[in-house]
Amino acid sequence: MFISYIMKETIVRQCLDILKRDDIKHHLRLLFTPVIELIVIELNPYIYIGLALFFLIFLLLLAILSLLILLLRNKKSI
Repeated sequence: MFISYIMKETIVRQCLDILKRDDIKHHLRLLFTPVIELIVIELNPYIYIGLALFFLIFLLLLAILSLLILLLRNKKSI
Protein backbone atom coordinates (compact mmCIF):
# COMPACT_ATOMS: atom_id res chain seq x y z
CA MET A 1 0.00 0.00 0.00
CA PHE A 2 2.83 2.39 0.86
CA ILE A 3 4.62 1.56 -2.39
CA SER A 4 1.52 2.31 -4.46
CA TYR A 5 1.18 5.66 -2.67
CA ILE A 6 4.79 6.51 -3.48
CA MET A 7 4.27 5.48 -7.11
CA LYS A 8 1.17 7.66 -7.36
CA GLU A 9 3.05 10.58 -5.85
CA THR A 10 5.93 10.21 -8.29
CA ILE A 11 3.55 9.95 -11.26
CA VAL A 12 1.65 13.03 -10.14
CA ARG A 13 4.90 14.91 -9.55
CA GLN A 14 6.19 13.93 -13.00
CA CYS A 15 2.95 15.06 -14.63
CA LEU A 16 3.11 18.39 -12.82
CA ASP A 17 6.72 18.84 -13.86
CA ILE A 18 5.77 18.19 -17.48
CA LEU A 19 2.89 20.67 -17.27
CA LYS A 20 5.21 23.37 -15.91
CA ARG A 21 7.28 23.39 -19.10
CA ASP A 22 6.67 26.41 -21.34
CA ASP A 23 6.37 24.44 -24.58
CA ILE A 24 3.71 22.17 -23.08
CA LYS A 25 1.82 25.23 -21.78
CA HIS A 26 1.93 26.72 -25.25
CA HIS A 27 0.64 23.54 -26.90
CA LEU A 28 -2.15 23.16 -24.34
CA ARG A 29 -3.16 26.78 -24.90
CA LEU A 30 -3.26 26.17 -28.66
CA LEU A 31 -5.31 23.03 -28.07
CA PHE A 32 -7.90 24.59 -25.78
CA THR A 33 -8.28 28.01 -27.44
CA PRO A 34 -10.79 26.81 -30.10
CA VAL A 35 -12.78 24.91 -27.49
CA ILE A 36 -13.03 27.94 -25.22
CA GLU A 37 -13.95 30.20 -28.15
CA LEU A 38 -16.70 27.78 -29.16
CA ILE A 39 -18.08 27.72 -25.62
CA VAL A 40 -18.08 31.53 -25.45
CA ILE A 41 -19.80 31.80 -28.83
CA GLU A 42 -22.47 29.31 -27.75
CA LEU A 43 -23.05 31.05 -24.39
CA ASN A 44 -23.03 34.59 -25.78
CA PRO A 45 -26.83 34.88 -26.38
CA TYR A 46 -27.55 33.52 -22.91
CA ILE A 47 -25.18 36.06 -21.37
CA TYR A 48 -27.04 38.88 -23.16
CA ILE A 49 -30.41 37.50 -22.07
CA GLY A 50 -29.18 37.25 -18.49
CA LEU A 51 -27.91 40.83 -18.51
CA ALA A 52 -31.18 42.08 -19.99
CA LEU A 53 -33.17 40.26 -17.31
CA PHE A 54 -30.87 41.63 -14.62
CA PHE A 55 -31.48 45.22 -15.75
CA LEU A 56 -35.21 44.58 -16.11
CA ILE A 57 -35.41 43.27 -12.56
CA PHE A 58 -33.38 46.25 -11.35
CA LEU A 59 -35.77 48.67 -13.06
CA LEU A 60 -38.78 46.86 -11.61
CA LEU A 61 -37.30 47.03 -8.12
CA LEU A 62 -36.71 50.76 -8.57
CA ALA A 63 -40.31 51.22 -9.67
CA ILE A 64 -41.60 49.26 -6.67
CA LEU A 65 -39.40 51.27 -4.33
CA SER A 66 -40.60 54.58 -5.78
CA LEU A 67 -44.24 53.48 -5.52
CA LEU A 68 -43.68 52.43 -1.93
CA ILE A 69 -42.15 55.80 -1.10
CA LEU A 70 -45.09 57.58 -2.75
CA LEU A 71 -47.58 55.48 -0.78
CA LEU A 72 -45.79 56.18 2.51
CA ARG A 73 -45.71 59.93 1.80
CA ASN A 74 -49.44 59.97 0.98
CA LYS A 75 -50.26 57.93 4.07
CA LYS A 76 -48.45 60.44 6.30
CA SER A 77 -50.33 63.40 4.84
CA ILE A 78 -53.76 61.78 5.45
